[in-house]
Amino acid sequence: MSTHALGRLALATMLSLWSLGAAQAQDFPNRQITILVGVAPGGITDITMRLYAEVVSRNVGQRIIIDNRPVAGGAVAATAVQNAPPDGYTLLTFPMSQFATLPAMQPVTYDPVKGFAPVSVLFNLPALLLVPANHPANSLAELLDYGKKKPGGLSFGSPGVGSPSHLLAANIGVATKTPIEFVQYRGGSQIVADLVTGRVDFVFSSYTAAGAQLDGKKLKALAIDASTRWSKLPDVPTIVELGYGKARVASWFGLAAPAATPPAVIRKLNEEFVKASRAPDLVKRLHDNGTLIQTSTPEEAKAMLAAEVKNIAEVVRALGLQQK
Repeated sequence: MSTHALGRLALATMLSLWSLGAAQAQDFPNRQITILVGVAPGGITDITMRLYAEVVSRNVGQRIIIDNRPVAGGAVAATAVQNAPPDGYTLLTFPMSQFATLPAMQPVTYDPVKGFAPVSVLFNLPALLLVPANHPANSLAELLDYGKKKPGGLSFGSPGVGSPSHLLAANIGVATKTPIEFVQYRGGSQIVADLVTGRVDFVFSSYTAAGAQLDGKKLKALAIDASTRWSKLPDVPTIVELGYGKARVASWFGLAAPAATPPAVIRKLNEEFVKASRAPDLVKRLHDNGTLIQTSTPEEAKAMLAAEVKNIAEVVRALGLQQK
């Protein structure tokens, strides 16, 4: 077969695949969509995705279910979606930091970049740097200075090695040469309880987990890990404006489909979830939970994903967190 004939065949194949994808998108969705979430029911990720699913389901006229698979730090859910049929009916909600940290620390059965077609960024979960109400530090600078003078350094309540809050605290400690003792906990509620009683010096926590204690003046917020100040706590400065922007780790959550999902289907999903992000009931609920809505195009989400995977791998190496 001549070179020209091969070229015509390749072009015909591409046009055929494009036509097939466009036809799929025209009819999409025509049945139930399943969104896998790698955490247990009841957490902020689960709650937020159920809100999104409710709005999108109402708009497209198809049922959307949330399938919780809280196993292996989300790796089981990620692998299941990576290997699912690439038709847009099986999706993954992923916390960017955890999604990228797992493969940087240990062998996993999914590839965070090559295994997925990102649909959109959906939301951002800012982390508040909290200390007990009676702690002597009233700013991040004072907290770090206190830690340098305190025997053994600052004690930090951590939900686990490699978790977003652990990486953020470790980065700040390294950048400022402040010794930090990491105290690992099984759950966020116990971390907050011990912080209130002063058993640990500080934590990074969502408003959802610690809002009641913060509003009740049992805790105080010294900073927030977000790109801009949060309207609910306008007097709390961001990590960025305090000069520690390089220490940040990804706090955004995204939606992805299997890698070979047709672009037209990805665009349709993006349109529906971005549209849902503007629904007044969803906006209010997320704002009240301390969750910031953040959307993107599929292309932007793909670029952000690749950049964060590279960045987090470098952080994990720098902190020596790779498991042998």
